[in-house]
Amino acid sequence: QVQLIESGGGLVQAGGSLRLSCAASGGTLASYPIGWFRQAPGKEREGVACISSRDSSTHYADSVKGRFTISRDNAKNTVSLQMNSLKPEDTAFYYCAADPDWQLCVLSISTYKYWGQGTQVPVAS
Repeated sequence: QVQLIESGGGLVQAGGSLRLSCAASGGTLASYPIGWFRQAPGKEREGVACISSRDSSTHYADSVKGRFTISRDNAKNTVSLQMNSLKPEDTAFYYCAADPDWQLCVLSISTYKYWGQGTQVPVAS
């Protein structure tokens, strides 16, 4: 079973940038669609971005389009989320997740079976 570990979170000022990384043990991330999700205090977890395993196609939530970029580094067995022009409303715990059943990604929480523990991203105004 693949285990996921997020890193790169931390306090950032509004307008700043941050790069999150999702690393894996016990599996190869290139074999899975990978999603990034976030959960803000008092809110439900929501999909942010995902990347497919078949063709590395990507999908983004409307709220982050043009600001966030998801990418793979297969040599390092990682998936990154580059976050630019951060806003206070981006404040949340960010999680990466892997879907063992499909090749194309969707921003649906229920399709992902392997989850990391999350990394916190507070954005100060």
